[in-house]
Amino acid sequence: MKELDKTFIDQLNVIAEEIQNSEELKVYLEEEEEEQYQAIRDGYESKITKLYAQVSENYPLQILAFEEYLMDDRFEGLFLPRILGFAVLRGVTNEQYKYIRPQAHFKKILLAICNSSNFDLIKKRIGQTIQIGFAMSSDIWITNLVNLLENKRIRYFLQSQKLPKFRDVRDRALGKARYENQFRNENFMSTEFPEDKQGLKTLFPSVKSFMKYRILKNPDNNTSFIPEIKAFLDNDLFKNTQEYVELLGLYGHFFDLDETNQAHLKTAFNNTRKSMPDFADRWWDLLIAYRKEGIDISPEADKRISALLDSSDDKLTQYYKLTDEIHGKGYVHEDSSEAVKVFYGQNAGMSPINKCLRSTIFAYFKRFIENIEVSDYPEYFELSKIFPVYMDIFANQKFNQNIKELCMVYVKKLLKKYVDKRGKDYQDIKKFVQVNFLELGFLKQKELVELFKTRRKKKTA
Repeated sequence: MKELDKTFIDQLNVIAEEIQNSEELKVYLEEEEEEQYQAIRDGYESKITKLYAQVSENYPLQILAFEEYLMDDRFEGLFLPRILGFAVLRGVTNEQYKYIRPQAHFKKILLAICNSSNFDLIKKRIGQTIQIGFAMSSDIWITNLVNLLENKRIRYFLQSQKLPKFRDVRDRALGKARYENQFRNENFMSTEFPEDKQGLKTLFPSVKSFMKYRILKNPDNNTSFIPEIKAFLDNDLFKNTQEYVELLGLYGHFFDLDETNQAHLKTAFNNTRKSMPDFADRWWDLLIAYRKEGIDISPEADKRISALLDSSDDKLTQYYKLTDEIHGKGYVHEDSSEAVKVFYGQNAGMSPINKCLRSTIFAYFKRFIENIEVSDYPEYFELSKIFPVYMDIFANQKFNQNIKELCMVYVKKLLKKYVDKRGKDYQDIKKFVQVNFLELGFLKQKELVELFKTRRKKKTA
């Protein structure tokens, strides 16, 4: 765990002193009513929230230390329910929605709450959090946690949060998804980078989860933990492992680096590429996994990897020379489609490298169609001319199906906007879809008729 900067410690100490010297706390200690405790929360929790946001935005590896500092009794339990939820969601789970390793930080925060003099008020805000956290923890872990507490009333409360319904993996999955949705706008992910071989296996899933989270949520503010990434890449114990390749992928694709860090990464990348016989195969698997997880490999991401490659002439170099041409000239350019055709024909149709190439082209279509306004449908008509070119090159049913689904979503948006069946817009769209969707094999004649069929409104009684 990375230590918290003294600047933040000093600011937290100021808040703690304000709470302890406040009139709100004085009144609460005299009357011990929920309204008085709420007054403390209203007056000071927003200050903690603001400071937490600064740390999570700019120094995410210090979040755990920040949260531990909040366990000090001087804060009267403020913000603990929130960070308990963060701790629950940071844990990496397996396909059964169970934590892959015990969640020590979750345990530490929960014990701090249970030992707080304000437990009876705080517990009203943590029931669902504990239920989800316990659902993803092992029975032994929960039992050991409960046994650490002497207060029977608190022990009974914790035991009551272990819900039988979460024994079913489907309910655990649903429960976690619903709980995560409450935190979709929060920025709370942190991690610890491993330093030895044992830590590599136990900590790297969290590192990978953290990196992906930051790439999606804070793509432009991740320089604070570059030293930890570089230390990982320099660690001889980690070289030529799958984890090493995965970190190269996340770091290389999605970080804009200065000249010094770029040179460091380039050396690490090419050394690994030469020392691992199956590096290219692992790389294709990474690219495929990114797409499945919803991580967009943009043209800029491809260019970052291309810039790392040395003069070695292998499949990796050939692939990125091709993507450079596609991104440079444009995927609709005849030179690009011809280059794709030649390269694609040199590899087995279902090979991972060809799958990556199909994904690159499909990503262009996806970005265009998902971002085009309905009023700009003539541009969509123009783009559709390139569909059959790549459909013929790839001759891949899945690729065709994905294009069809994209187009159907957009066409339905058009029909929702242009409802006047006698209007020019509607007629243009109808004529286009009836001809092109039939030629492309997206819809059959009967399905086209059904798509444009006038629905009779039910008569009201």
